[in-house]
Amino acid sequence: MNRRQKITRRNFLKNAASAVGAAAAFPYIVPSSALGGAGSVAPSNRIVMGCVGVGGRGTGVMQSLLATGEVKVICICDVDADRRAKVKDLLANKYESPDCAAYSDFREVVARDDIDAVSIATPDHWHTIPTVAAAKAGKAVYCEKPLALTIDQGRKMVDTVHRYGTVFQTGTQHRSEERFRRACELVRNGRLGKLHTVEVEIPGSMSLDGFHFRPAPKSLDYDMWLGPAPKAPYSPKRVDSFGWRWIFDYAGGCVTDWGAHHIDIAQWAMGTTGTGPVEVHGKGVFPKDGLFNTALYWRYVSKYANGVMLVCFARDELLGPGNYPNGIKFIGKKGWLSVSTSRIDAEPKSILKEEIGPDEVHLYKSSNHYQNFIDCIRTKRPTAAPIEQAHRSVTVCHLGNIAMRLGRRIRWDPEAEKIIGDDQAVRMLSRSMRSPWRL
Repeated sequence: MNRRQKITRRNFLKNAASAVGAAAAFPYIVPSSALGGAGSVAPSNRIVMGCVGVGGRGTGVMQSLLATGEVKVICICDVDADRRAKVKDLLANKYESPDCAAYSDFREVVARDDIDAVSIATPDHWHTIPTVAAAKAGKAVYCEKPLALTIDQGRKMVDTVHRYGTVFQTGTQHRSEERFRRACELVRNGRLGKLHTVEVEIPGSMSLDGFHFRPAPKSLDYDMWLGPAPKAPYSPKRVDSFGWRWIFDYAGGCVTDWGAHHIDIAQWAMGTTGTGPVEVHGKGVFPKDGLFNTALYWRYVSKYANGVMLVCFARDELLGPGNYPNGIKFIGKKGWLSVSTSRIDAEPKSILKEEIGPDEVHLYKSSNHYQNFIDCIRTKRPTAAPIEQAHRSVTVCHLGNIAMRLGRRIRWDPEAEKIIGDDQAVRMLSRSMRSPWRL
């Protein structure tokens, strides 16, 4: 065998997709002594990654990927120099990666030809541009939810990922949790009879009095943090992970933040992951002043073509917590079933004992969201949380926000992905980007 014919890590990844049998899609296991104690996969066969956004959530995603034993992180990116230094030290000390590069611009990560994949855990307004760039550069992408800041940006991400054959995993981890899959299979296979209502309860958003403006710290590239969002004075609450989520320039409040999780599960159970509602209406309570402006509490209703009503709400302090806070309740002709991160319940209770037969609907099975991403990079199979389905689910959330902000009913064509007969609402499907950023 000559030098060019040797099996390299990249050739392994390329050929794994066409290998015969599941075993061929995984690397050869060698004794741990040959790995320097770093994991169960030979270093030459690990997925090489760069991590864009390494705040609390970004570092958590990075550590979960490293915990598979099949990943090596060789570069990180964050607009905060102090955060970059901290995570670089973490990698050097814990994962023996002293040569890890640290950047403030994601483009330097994407431009590297020695990485196979990137994770993106930035504020929502910074999801689309890095994803599109990474897909065009041939990288697999793990991107946190909610998928995109707007419906139009989400469609751009979907189209680019499909055009370049990108392996993409959305950070909606409930897709890899047995309790949620079990609930969805029971609903999909008719154990509740004809489904007529789905209720989704999620936490409300936060409010903040005042603006708290001050000079940005020298360690932060604030202009880069703003990126495509409108220019705005620095406030520590604007850039804090529990601040930017409640500002429409960067996110959609808990309507999209937790909604991206639970609406996704609702659509999975309803069998509507490739479509959406035909009409959305609702009301929200919004802050009257201060920096935060997303809905504090709300109730919006999405009507589907088959008559099913999906009701999403956050209770206010007067109503108090519900019977299934931060969860989903499916209601059908024969009973109901509720599911959350902590429990599953039903009435009648016998529903929970039902077996799913071999000829019934069995949904995608994954027990580890991060391992699933790595496995799919090797096999080129669809991931547990594919981008089209993530886009369709958060679209429902975006439509809810649009309906509540305008205070009127929105008619939606889910096939064309267009709002019908409301020019003002149509303009809210997209956002302009601050120069020089564009798609």
